[in-house]
Amino acid sequence: MEESSEAEEPPSEPPGSETNDASASLRRIPRGSSRRSASTPLSDNAKSFKKKHFPSVSLALWNDWHWQVQHRFRSWNGLRRIMHLTDAEQAALQIPSGRFPVAVTPYYASLLDSENGQDPLRRSVLPLSEEWVRHPEESTDPLGEDKDSPVPGLVHRYPDRVLFLVTGFCSTYCRYCTRSWLVGRHGSGGHASRRLWERALAYIQATPAVRDVLISGGDPLTLADDALGWLLDRLRAIRHVEVLRIGTKVPAVLPQRITRDLVWLLRRDHPLWMSLHFTHPKELTPETAEACARLADAGIPLGSQTVLLKGINDDVTTLRALFQGLLRLRVRPYYLYQCDPINGSPHFRTTIARGLEIMDGLRGHTSGYAVPSYVVDAPGGGGKIPLLPDYVQGVDGEDLILRNYEHRLFRYPKAFEVVSGPGRVVHKAF
Repeated sequence: MEESSEAEEPPSEPPGSETNDASASLRRIPRGSSRRSASTPLSDNAKSFKKKHFPSVSLALWNDWHWQVQHRFRSWNGLRRIMHLTDAEQAALQIPSGRFPVAVTPYYASLLDSENGQDPLRRSVLPLSEEWVRHPEESTDPLGEDKDSPVPGLVHRYPDRVLFLVTGFCSTYCRYCTRSWLVGRHGSGGHASRRLWERALAYIQATPAVRDVLISGGDPLTLADDALGWLLDRLRAIRHVEVLRIGTKVPAVLPQRITRDLVWLLRRDHPLWMSLHFTHPKELTPETAEACARLADAGIPLGSQTVLLKGINDDVTTLRALFQGLLRLRVRPYYLYQCDPINGSPHFRTTIARGLEIMDGLRGHTSGYAVPSYVVDAPGGGGKIPLLPDYVQGVDGEDLILRNYEHRLFRYPKAFEVVSGPGRVVHKAF
């Protein structure tokens, strides 16, 4: 869906807010759910930010996810009131429209360092002019999703599962997003359009091989409860669909969205899994902890997906803190992605060697549950390919020489034969 244009800030609004018709992104299917968020905690960052920039806003309103979406910071004019913008940020924010949109919820803005242009969260959501530099290895669709799309909004790459892009809307836009030149725009997947959803649902219904549906976008949890519930019920009614998954960054950027009403809705459709997007340990706030606790208490298995980003999280200490922190929130680190070669992404992309070095610094130095799979989503549509440090050091006769996390060598005997009975070779193992 095309994002609503920004309106002028009314005098009654506190400095720094940007009211707009963002509610249009939620209303194309009328919402009928309650806005109750129960007792959402308030972190110290949020308290001080709210006191400074939204002093007249009640705690109940601050914790209303609709209010958070409607008061996102979306331009130079709004952002300069809450932080000291660098020259590079100001130049990028004042480039004419037609670019990947900017949007930051007040909650997430409270986590940004207002004085430090190198703040990792700030770098992940505020634009720089490098976004407009094109390189030959980059693409608007680096994963080749378009060629694997049998109907609009649906990607069928793997035999038994599909990616269902139900919306082009996010509450907060990450600058390194794989679909950064598609989301937030007209025709970007049909936010809350049942007409487009029906075509995708018909394809899934007619394809018995599909047993797993990943609902993504944009961010599907920016849909109203009744729209999301309708969609989940329709998918659950397809007999060969065994598993539903939702990909979202809402617990990190808009934790107020995880209301008890939403959790009640989600728990009706088990088995339902959720992939949560986290970037940095600064995102692990009391608000996010409460959101994850509500989801986990509802029996929803939670996994995390993190993109490896240069100068933001590309060191062992940062990622170990993130992954260990996620485990404390009952979120299993699942994927660490190499940043996709989208247009204007060199300032975000590390080398593969750096990624392997980080993985080598994680495995063995923290619990296995805190070590995700490091993957490259192969450009052109090759799918996710896991990468590992070089633990296999060589072969000596029939023995395999292995390296452990301390860089000590070990020998595994008879690695290349499977033996059944005394001395009887059944088949070669390699």
